[in-house]
Amino acid sequence: MAKKFDLLVFDWDGTLLDSTGAIVEALQAACRDLGQPEPSDEHARYVIGLGLADALRHSVPGLSEERLPQMVERYKYHYLSRDHELRLFDGVRELIAQLHEFGFLLAVATGKSRRGLDRSLSCSGLDVYFSTSRCADECFSKPHPQMLDELMVEFAVPPERTLMIGDTTHDLQMAINAGVAGLAVDYGAHSPEALDALNPLARLHTIAELARWLGTNA
Repeated sequence: MAKKFDLLVFDWDGTLLDSTGAIVEALQAACRDLGQPEPSDEHARYVIGLGLADALRHSVPGLSEERLPQMVERYKYHYLSRDHELRLFDGVRELIAQLHEFGFLLAVATGKSRRGLDRSLSCSGLDVYFSTSRCADECFSKPHPQMLDELMVEFAVPPERTLMIGDTTHDLQMAINAGVAGLAVDYGAHSPEALDALNPLARLHTIAELARWLGTNA
């Protein structure tokens, strides 16, 4: 069957890596360290996918810019203390290997830093399958379309042959802003209702469902 898409762009946290809980807890712990009000779980989950500085500004609106570097440092301390515990969702490794074998161009667009993504890619063993990636410290944060725009230029793939796959409204809105199709997974950070409001091609509940959908529709 002929492929509908050539370039598949994946979000990382909450889409491929089971890290949503660790991110929420690190953000709340950093707030406690600096005596700031803790965001609720729902509020903390909402900012996942944004660049770290933007995420902290949204989740801790009373934080001054002068104290932002301290908050960044405390967040990183708490997140990295659990980094070694984080694992890919079941079935991700097999899915990515299969998509690579089928000849798709694979890329990552993430709110992580370059250093953080490279470490996570290497530890997971998925770095051999992804051709390239874009991170929040080298592009505008989601939902700005820069990450997708640059990836499409790099591979000379038009928007109609590109698919963005993610677990947040930031991913889906970035896809809309870049003029590409968006596919949602609802086992990550954002609610099914919020994802549906942005009209993705589909909303999948598990990696197994994602694999079946891609095998039939991509």
